Amino acid sequence: MKNAPIETEEQLELELSRPHPETVEQLRSVKGDFLVLGAGGKMGPTLCRLLKNASEAAGAGRRIYAVSRFSDPDVRNRLENAGIQTIQADLVDRLAYGELPEAVNVFFMAGMKFGASVQEHLTWAMNTYVPALAAERWSGPEVRIVVFSTGNVYPFVAVGSGGADERTPPEPLGEYAMSCLGRERIFQHFSATRGTRTVIIRLNYANELRYGVLVDLAQKVLSGQMIDLSMGNLNVIWQGDANNYIARSLALASSPASVLNVAGPQILSVRTLAERIARLAGTKASFTGTEQSTALLSDSSRCLELFGQPTVSLDWMLSRVVDWVRRGEKTLNKPTKYQVRDGQF
Repeated sequence: MKNAPIETEEQLELELSRPHPETVEQLRSVKGDFLVLGAGGKMGPTLCRLLKNASEAAGAGRRIYAVSRFSDPDVRNRLENAGIQTIQADLVDRLAYGELPEAVNVFFMAGMKFGASVQEHLTWAMNTYVPALAAERWSGPEVRIVVFSTGNVYPFVAVGSGGADERTPPEPLGEYAMSCLGRERIFQHFSATRGTRTVIIRLNYANELRYGVLVDLAQKVLSGQMIDLSMGNLNVIWQGDANNYIARSLALASSPASVLNVAGPQILSVRTLAERIARLAGTKASFTGTEQSTALLSDSSRCLELFGQPTVSLDWMLSRVVDWVRRGEKTLNKPTKYQVRDGQF
């Protein structure tokens, strides 16, 4: 990574969508176009751009289709300007699927988290009904699907355990996490019955400068708010590294479906992170609550063995996040709610 600060949103998105050399090489042999469903969310735009950049670097003349409601027209415009074909569609509407393109490489990112505890019906529709429509529409042995899920399907584990790995039985807490496990089970069913090659990505706290646990902590520290220690430990990973791992995970798609944890390599203390942010900002951090002996933690050892260590360090992330937040740059205004222990989002 460059030592210079990231000054603009465009510079940030360039960094988040920069393919690793290994990603370019791995995608060079992939045949067919890419279809990204739910591309207008937090990670979708930069994943689309990374797929485009990697394809161009590999000399592959494939198309990247980005499908979303695109409630923010600026997101759609930026994707179009990057050479990505956007399609506006409501994925809850069964009739919309007949208008969507054929593709053999599908990234499924659609879902709902925030507001899940007050709009339970929509949460289940987005997280189980939409997956059923998509899994039925793009199915068969010629199709590979990368499914975005979450580490929230795991139980809380002891802080010293190293985190839940892919063999840990799911134990979702709350309707959001239960519906996410429902999403997984739908795709697993179609993988088992139709031979669709599928990999399920259980992601645990991707971070960039506009969104993520580090942004949440920096905003609280710089504004003098208390840091809740109820969830005292967590994982973080730079979204650019997560995007590269997720792009490369296409090679892991199989029938029956496989599972891959994508998370940072360390279990980090929330207290320590807040104190480091405070030192960078020249202030002090204040805390409330007490660290518990368990937390929502993921073991990403398999991902790191397959794809290597992240290219972006925690030190780099912390310094850039503090600089970004202190300058009052744009954030997505979507707190992660990392501290929630009752499953209510």
